[in-house]
Formats: sequence, C-alpha cells, structure tokens
Amino acid sequence: MKYRNVGKSGLKISEIALGSWMTDLSGTAQEETAKEIVDLAYENGVNFFDCADAYSAGGAEKFLGKVLNQYPRRELVISSKVFYPTGNGINDRGLSRKHIFDSIDRSLTNLQTEYLDMYFCHRYDESTPMEETLRAMSDLVDQGKVLYYGVSEEWGSARIEKAERIIREEHLHPLTVVQPQYNMMDRYIENSIIATCRDYGIGLTTFSPLSQGLLTGKYKKGQPLPKGSRATHQADHQINKMLTDENLDKVAKLSKMAEELGTNMPIMAMAWILQRPEISCVIAGASKPSQLQNNLKASGFVIPKDAMKEIDQILDFHRFERHVG
Repeated sequence: MKYRNVGKSGLKISEIALGSWMTDLSGTAQEETAKEIVDLAYENGVNFFDCADAYSAGGAEKFLGKVLNQYPRRELVISSKVFYPTGNGINDRGLSRKHIFDSIDRSLTNLQTEYLDMYFCHRYDESTPMEETLRAMSDLVDQGKVLYYGVSEEWGSARIEKAERIIREEHLHPLTVVQPQYNMMDRYIENSIIATCRDYGIGLTTFSPLSQGLLTGKYKKGQPLPKGSRATHQADHQINKMLTDENLDKVAKLSKMAEELGTNMPIMAMAWILQRPEISCVIAGASKPSQLQNNLKASGFVIPKDAMKEIDQILDFHRFERHVG
C-alpha cells in the first residue's frame, strides 16, 4: 500500500481508504463479513477509515468503532461527518455551533475514540453563517477532539475561497481537506475545485470511484441487470439513471482497455483517479472481501500516458460547473 499526505499537512493516509456505511449488524452473518472486510483492510495497510453520523443513524459509527477498537489508535486515521439530522429537534441538524458540538461528542462515543483525525461538514448549511461553522470546527481542534477538519459536497470553489478568507481574517485553524465525489463519469471538480485545493494546499479524499457501480463493468448494454446488483434494489435509482447506451458503450471500451493493460475495470478506474497528484486517496466501499482485495491493487498501479490519453478520448469529457457556490 502506498501513502500520500493530505494536502500540505503532515498527515499521511493510504491511497485506498475504506468507507463504512454499514449499520449495526450484531449477531448476523453480515456482521462477520463486514468485520472481515475491515480487518482485511487494516492487514493490507489501509489506515484511513471514513464514516459519518448519518450513516444508518449512527449504526455505522458504532460498528466501525467496535471493530477498530482492537487496533492501536495511533495507527489509524478515522473520520466522520456532521450535517444531517440526528434527532427530531429543531437544532438536531445543520452546521450550527450547537449541532456540531453535540454531534462530535456522539460520534466520539460511537467510534470509541477520544478524537477524530478528520471531521467533515457533510454538506453546506445555508441557514448558518459560515463564520460560525468555521469557528466551531477550529475550536474542536483547540479542544483536541479533532485534528484536521474539512468539507464535503456542495462546497464549490467560491465557498472554499470564502472560507479561506474567513480563516485568515479570524486566525482559525486551516481547512485541510475536501471530500467530493470524483470518478471517470463525474469529473465536475476538474472545473475549478481541484485547482482551488491545489492553490491552498488542501487535500482531496474522493469518494464513489466506481460511479455507483457503473464502472465495475458488470452492466452490459442489451443484457438484464445482474441479480443482486445495486440497480435492482437502490431506493433512489441513482445507478439506473446512469445506465444509458452512451455510458455503457464507454464502459465497454474502457473494460477492453483494462484487459489490454493486464488489469480489470475497477482497478483501472481507481488508478485513473490516483494519477492526479492533488488526490490524497480514493475512498472505496466493499460488500465482499474479494472486492476489497481487488480494490487494493489500484494503489501503485500506473496507467501509461498513451493509455491515459486514450481514456480521455473515450470519456469525451467537457468541463462544467455545478452551481453550489
């Protein structure tokens, strides 16, 4: 496993991180499989484990905390997120100082740790002044509950730059990391976010590297949906909306390229992300140990320059702006 610094900070994380969205699986066969995946990740050099208080209403944090508690804390990089509702109260959501302070204590308890290595604003809160949010996050660093803080989706370049101005004027602890979605099919951060993060020395811990499963190569044009796949049961049907003929044709060409490079589509898709030096890691999920074993091979896999050029020709990407600030 290879490691990279998170932006200009001294924190080093594994190129492949494990995202944990699991619920409380106590006493089930799924719990043993999930535990095996976390253990396998640790044994293969993964040190970054990402979670959020919103995943399974805190169940994911509790599960991850229980499994990781067996390992030395100093060897782990653990993150969580705050924003989504954690109760029915009017202040049980958002990025107010109150909700942030309530949420960090709950997350620390769930994860069985005294501090988080990274703490993310899960979304942007229109109802709370940015100054209040940034002061609260910086104060958590002063208190030792958080080592580094960052933001996730809905924080466009304009908002990141505004945050940097506030941090500088208020002499706050720095914004260290951004966690956006990024993959071959969703490259919106290339419009300006990557450049902004590079300019300010902010790390990028990207998620959804396989575009909801589209880039696994298991979906084929003109063929039935694979049994048990996300497209057969996902409630919001995100993956189904991406199963267009155009996308499936692209994936078919990319899969052929992966074979020619002596690998498979998931490895090539994640290695493609890691070709960018601004990217600190790829956060990947896994429902089976074999999936994780395969994902880990993306670390250190180098795609030749001519192949990278051919990939771009296949993807035919045109830059665009998401209007989120």
